[in-house]
Amino acid sequence: MRRVVVVGGGVVGACSAYALAKAGKQVVIVEQKGFGSGSSHANCGYVSPSHVLPFAGPGAIGSTLKTLFQRNSPLKVRPGVALANLGWFLGFARRCNTRDMMAAGRAIQALLNSSRSLFEQLVETERLECEWETKGLLFVFRTPKHFEHYAHTNEMLAREFNMPARPLDSAALAALEPALNPGQAGGYLYESDAHLRPDRLMSELKRVLTGLGVEIRENCAFTGFVKGNGTVAAVKTASGEVAADQFVIATGAWTPKLNAELGCRVPIQPGKGYSITMPRPAVCPTYPLIFEEHRVAVTPFASGYRLGSTMEFGGYDESLNRSRLSLLTEGAKLYLRDPLAEPVQEEWWGWRPMTYDSVPVIDFAPAMSNVLIAAGHNMLGLSMATATGKLVAEMLGGGKTHIDPAPYSLRRF
Repeated sequence: MRRVVVVGGGVVGACSAYALAKAGKQVVIVEQKGFGSGSSHANCGYVSPSHVLPFAGPGAIGSTLKTLFQRNSPLKVRPGVALANLGWFLGFARRCNTRDMMAAGRAIQALLNSSRSLFEQLVETERLECEWETKGLLFVFRTPKHFEHYAHTNEMLAREFNMPARPLDSAALAALEPALNPGQAGGYLYESDAHLRPDRLMSELKRVLTGLGVEIRENCAFTGFVKGNGTVAAVKTASGEVAADQFVIATGAWTPKLNAELGCRVPIQPGKGYSITMPRPAVCPTYPLIFEEHRVAVTPFASGYRLGSTMEFGGYDESLNRSRLSLLTEGAKLYLRDPLAEPVQEEWWGWRPMTYDSVPVIDFAPAMSNVLIAAGHNMLGLSMATATGKLVAEMLGGGKTHIDPAPYSLRRF
């Protein structure tokens, strides 16, 4: 048995710990705050094989530049952040083309498809009570122009990724989802997608991990490595050193803060997303919804209801911007008969770990042969978590991997 320390108690760290424990490793999770308290806590809970396209693609440069001059755009880039991190944004700009978009999409899809299957197995095997539902994901369009434009995207996704959606005209959409306001132009249903309640998932994973003998050290901040001869012997924490044979860095948007310790540059920017959680409204949607024109997502849980999304590149700013929350509520009012409910149970933000090509990093640190980085999952950390965990365990085990790890290498930067 080899001992592994996983730094980071979010969904990627938790799924890595699960796969490692199932492989017979002795695992310790080191988490600076509470287990599952970061971006894994109150996101929209989508497990989405449909989300294969990267953030960078044809036309993305223009739409990003517009946000520098718009006060309330769903995508917001602060000019000072763009200037201070010019290399990241230039890397993003260079990938806004069809060739790089397709390459990134294939790397993303490998993790998404694997994760979707693994989530099904995990929920069943471990009897997770996390409000898992497999109804699909419904994209809704208000205007005929945007509905018709998305037909080209849907055709491309079907042709290149075997990921078609079922198109719905206005009447079919209204019949399928009565919670929508009348007069929507149409929609597309991705029947392969699923959703769950993230905080319930993390509570259940904590239960399962503890049962497998995984030690979870909360409020235990990582401060560095004990290094020697190209390997690491232990992690330094606020509570002392934790020795192990192998180490996994699953620290999400915080990973660039560890660049000096890791001895490499992990190009991640924190992209702040928001959510509002409340009880189910009287007329509650049956399906999870994405309002693509306004970048608002809606998740109906068995135990509640959540509005989420927007993207704000504002650096490591820990404030909650109420105008961003207003974008969610005002957007929802345009589409839903009963968009809100009282009382609001939680107003939340979290940092998405954004790489400029939208592909995560799952690779060994170049200067330390027993340290594996698993970070940079962009907006799909939950959707990719189970496959990432399995891949991490396979790579640390030195055997054959179920998907090719090459696209997730640090050498691509």
